[in-house]
Amino acid sequence: MAKVILAVEALSFPFSTPDPFLFAVHHKDFYPAGDDLMQAPRKGNGADFNPNSKYRMYHGGRVPGFPQHPHRGFETLTATVTGTIDHTDSLGNAGRYGGGDLQWMTAGKGIVHGEMFPLLHPDKPNTLHLFQIWLNLPARNKMSDPFFVMHWAENIPKINTDDGLTEITVWAGELENAKPLEGPPKSYANVDNSEVAVWFLRMKPNGSYVLPPAKGGKDINRAVYYFFGNSASIGGRNLKDKHLRVDVDASLPCELSFPSLTSSKTEDETYFLILQGRPIGEPVVQHGPFVMNTQQEIMQAFQDYQSTQFGGWPWEKDSMTHPREKGRFALLNGTETYPPGCDGSVGSVGDVGGGKTSTSSSGVKVVLEGLSSDGMNGKTGVKGNFNEENGRYEVTLDDTGKTILVKPENIRNVEL
Repeated sequence: MAKVILAVEALSFPFSTPDPFLFAVHHKDFYPAGDDLMQAPRKGNGADFNPNSKYRMYHGGRVPGFPQHPHRGFETLTATVTGTIDHTDSLGNAGRYGGGDLQWMTAGKGIVHGEMFPLLHPDKPNTLHLFQIWLNLPARNKMSDPFFVMHWAENIPKINTDDGLTEITVWAGELENAKPLEGPPKSYANVDNSEVAVWFLRMKPNGSYVLPPAKGGKDINRAVYYFFGNSASIGGRNLKDKHLRVDVDASLPCELSFPSLTSSKTEDETYFLILQGRPIGEPVVQHGPFVMNTQQEIMQAFQDYQSTQFGGWPWEKDSMTHPREKGRFALLNGTETYPPGCDGSVGSVGDVGGGKTSTSSSGVKVVLEGLSSDGMNGKTGVKGNFNEENGRYEVTLDDTGKTILVKPENIRNVEL
């Protein structure tokens, strides 16, 4: 029988990655409630990456995150699970996203952007859980125009196994019948035979899933990251509590599972991240935030940045955040767009940010209807407090546990 496992290595921070990827990192920070300025209780030292800390400030001061910094020559995929990210860039674009949203940005010939993590909630923790993945660009597209797309959580395809024990989020790359949302126009993922895939699996005890072979077989790189949980099996090899990167033969099916070795609680999970793609196969020369093909191109990138600042920084602060009351949005080339069912205020369907609330008929079972997003209509949840400033109710959805704000006319009480 052919062996599906090709290589095994201990996880590093950030994760080592196969061509066509450059970098991958997993962040999970348990930020506390924020103050009036959406700040944390302590100030960062400018380089706070302590893995043993409950939360890290990264390059931020009182607001955690990554103030303005440049990139050239590759793409970033910032995939959120929980929490909030505020984006600003040198082209005047901006956004607020989180709770399952994905921002996919082509840096191309050069962009400066900031990624800050405002602590929106003043009365509860602001846990942040995300991945950032760097995908290389082939030489022909390294100097393409910068661009980003926002994939809202409501639109991102997911696969749930029949037993309900495994959920797969499809951020890139078709899997079964789940077709991913389209990336930026110059992305390597858009090349027909690239087979670029980014899949995130959350598995409960005794869950399992078999990755199908890639169309390109052995020509495709496929890495499986087991980075969270107390046991896992990849390709028949039991990994127990050792978190590892496992390279597998993409020409073969590969079973991933979460064997229940102990009396695990039902809320325990194991996480897998899959990075897959056909190698670009070009020289990679990287210096910090610039990734090119030659040392001369790296030197040119520094010269260009020093002389042009990649368009300059049009924002009042290096660590720019948006107002607390602003909902999820994407501002690109002067046009602002929103998630399905949202109008750009925190009171639309989306994450709850703030606002004056008063108690109401909390605990009432409701169903959503009449929203512009068909994907939201028919969802059920529990109605909570009424937000007086926005004229909407808090509703905690049954399927995700996420709390959103919904207009009264879009809520129908359910008779129990």
